[in-house]
Amino acid sequence: MRVLFLFSLLFTMLFSAEIHLTKKQANYIAKKVWQNEGAGLDKYLVHWNEGEDFASVGIGHFIWFPKGHTERFREVFPMVVAYMEQKKVKMPSWLNSKTPLPWKNKIDFYKAKKAQTKKYRELFALLKSTMSYQAEFMAQRLSQALPQMLESIDDPKKKALVKKRFYEVMHNKDDSINERGLYVLLDYTNFKGEGTLESERYKGQGWGLLQVLEHMDPKVSNKQKAFAESASRMLSRRIKNSPPARGEERWRKGWNVRLKTYWQ
Repeated sequence: MRVLFLFSLLFTMLFSAEIHLTKKQANYIAKKVWQNEGAGLDKYLVHWNEGEDFASVGIGHFIWFPKGHTERFREVFPMVVAYMEQKKVKMPSWLNSKTPLPWKNKIDFYKAKKAQTKKYRELFALLKSTMSYQAEFMAQRLSQALPQMLESIDDPKKKALVKKRFYEVMHNKDDSINERGLYVLLDYTNFKGEGTLESERYKGQGWGLLQVLEHMDPKVSNKQKAFAESASRMLSRRIKNSPPARGEERWRKGWNVRLKTYWQ
């Protein structure tokens, strides 16, 4: 048992090493994710979605909260900024990884967008010029996703199943990286999270990467398709469980269009 434990620990440590994207892969991922999130259009690069209390910025529509605001969802944009700081990317003088969204609400945000204020223009320029860095951040986040998911699971059989399915989606049968599979895992983790936060639940049920891997149909031979179908079921469950005031049904069609890119 001790040997098995040490082997499992070593495997997790090895996997948590950063996934390095080539420039070609980073550009491919950035283009695919940005098409999903903002139809590839500049006007959606700095955005505030209807029915939400936070801004969504960058190719991944990374969540960014105003000062003092809290949500059940993970705030990701400060993590993106921290990553770019590590890579020595030049930032606007007012922005760092601890900076809250500079607009207190949606009305202030759209006033700044319409007026093209200095902060808005500088933020847009940063996001437009760093798309490959944003894709690299998503790869780093994915690097940490499997150990994070495994740590949240107590059942050894369930741990093994999640790990097996993760690799089935990302790898070809010869263990080489499947570029589409890598995109699938990167995109979904960015899109709906790792599935490990207790706050990211409705009625105790999550919809993140962990839940999708758990509910994949083993009979479907195309693992990217199996992942997409499971994701569709998890998101349907989320909509059913969501507070009616959020009106999440309006997102179903767009979410399913996105999931089709995972295998078609």
